[in-house]
Amino acid sequence: MADLAPTRLAQRPQLSEEVADHVRTLIMSGEIRPGDFIRLDETAATLGVSVTPVREALLTLRGEGLVDLVPRRGYLVSPMSRQDIEDIFWLQAELSKRIVDRAITRYDDAAIEAHARLIDDFEAASAAGHADGVVHAQYAIHRSINRVSRSDKLSRFLSNAARYMPYLLYAEDPEWRAGALVDHRRMLQALRDKDLETAHDVVDGEFANGARLLVAHLERAGVWDEARGPELAAEA
Repeated sequence: MADLAPTRLAQRPQLSEEVADHVRTLIMSGEIRPGDFIRLDETAATLGVSVTPVREALLTLRGEGLVDLVPRRGYLVSPMSRQDIEDIFWLQAELSKRIVDRAITRYDDAAIEAHARLIDDFEAASAAGHADGVVHAQYAIHRSINRVSRSDKLSRFLSNAARYMPYLLYAEDPEWRAGALVDHRRMLQALRDKDLETAHDVVDGEFANGARLLVAHLERAGVWDEARGPELAAEA
């Protein structure tokens, strides 16, 4: 994104969404923390864009509860607790199980084979240590289930919740990639066998593990470090 001219980028209607994704990932990965100010000019310069899409992105993140607007000072990262992380992942698990309930009866042989190829793509990207490829394959695997379920509204709700997940953080972890591949294989077999109990077990395990890893990462990053101030510590 930084390679392109700011004037050209500013003409792209989805640019503010890309900026929002970037800042959201910084927040959810702990690279910027509760109480940190996000400077419009600095962010725009870092991304090689104008201030306008950054301002629009921060308005979006304010609506999501990730940043607060402080009059005459700008935007700062909102308090975030361990409970918030657990809630985000719980919501995704519940929506995913509902979607799987519908998808599992609709998978035919062709859809199963297409799903299997997506898992092969994930395995190849993981073996190559290609984190971006892992993220892309992970997204494609989940999108496959969403599409087969024919649950457009639920899928949209799930997509909105999934925005909070710093996927690249997971994709760069070899241990997570190995576990995710096992989960994908188990889910594939469950779809073949119409085994809803196993499918639900895979979903619950995937999101519980995701929450645990993110909470541990944010703890290491000092997001809930009491030394950062009594107000933030109390919120956490």
